[in-house]
Amino acid sequence: MPSCVTIRMTVNGKAVERTVEPRQTLVDFLRDELGLTGTHVGCEHGVCGACSVLLDGQPVRSCCMFAVQADGLQVTTVEGLAPARGRLSTLQDAFCEAHALQCGYCTPGMLVACHALLERNPHPGEAQIREAIGGNLCRCTGYQQIVDAVKLASSQELCHD
Repeated sequence: MPSCVTIRMTVNGKAVERTVEPRQTLVDFLRDELGLTGTHVGCEHGVCGACSVLLDGQPVRSCCMFAVQADGLQVTTVEGLAPARGRLSTLQDAFCEAHALQCGYCTPGMLVACHALLERNPHPGEAQIREAIGGNLCRCTGYQQIVDAVKLASSQELCHD
């Protein structure tokens, strides 16, 4: 049994300290240790994007990294994108309005990727949106509704709530 390691990070704006096994993935840490089940486990190979989170503001696949690698960093999960409990961000609301979710499995990863894009570029073009979501698989929407949702959110200029 590997020796455990104490890690400290900020998750969705809150300081977290836990003792973990070095082999525990970040996605398992978020889901099992912190109860943040919005981050989905999909392929477990970094291909589908369902497990995407923001690490210091950059989207990463949380199934492809260990929790210990996030020590000292800021992690934002899909739960951390909402401005307050029970409220949707402009982007999340746009996903609903544009019917950009169907089964919902890819939605957390898509929201993370799109949020990161809008943070970098508040008014992206369609090609930029498609590039930003290109690493996330969706079997239901055909992607067009997701592109439409990002355009809707960017037109409302409230994507930073």
